[in-house]
Amino acid sequence: MVEAPFTEYFIQGITHDGKKFRPSDWSERLAGVMARYGPGVRGPNARLQYSRYVRPTLLGDLKCVILDSRLRELEPMAFDFVMNFAKDNNLVVTEACELPEDYGAMKRGR
Repeated sequence: MVEAPFTEYFIQGITHDGKKFRPSDWSERLAGVMARYGPGVRGPNARLQYSRYVRPTLLGDLKCVILDSRLRELEPMAFDFVMNFAKDNNLVVTEACELPEDYGAMKRGR
């Protein structure tokens, strides 16, 4: 049985009104706050690194944060915090999922 792919939410640095979200380092700040949530995080003196579940990225010249749905299972309140941040700031959120590597072959075999 194929395991269901997880969902990723792309929180874009643009509001529903089409305005660029400020401050310009918002994605790094948000991901930095969430750095302690995710696999491989150890102790209060661990080297600071972004969580695999909340990470900043650029799509073209647009700053974004990618939120992994697996954070909901690990820490529901942290997941809600990030989603509420996007909602409270009127940011565009796009939902996506990763397709299995053999997706194309599975589709042709039908």
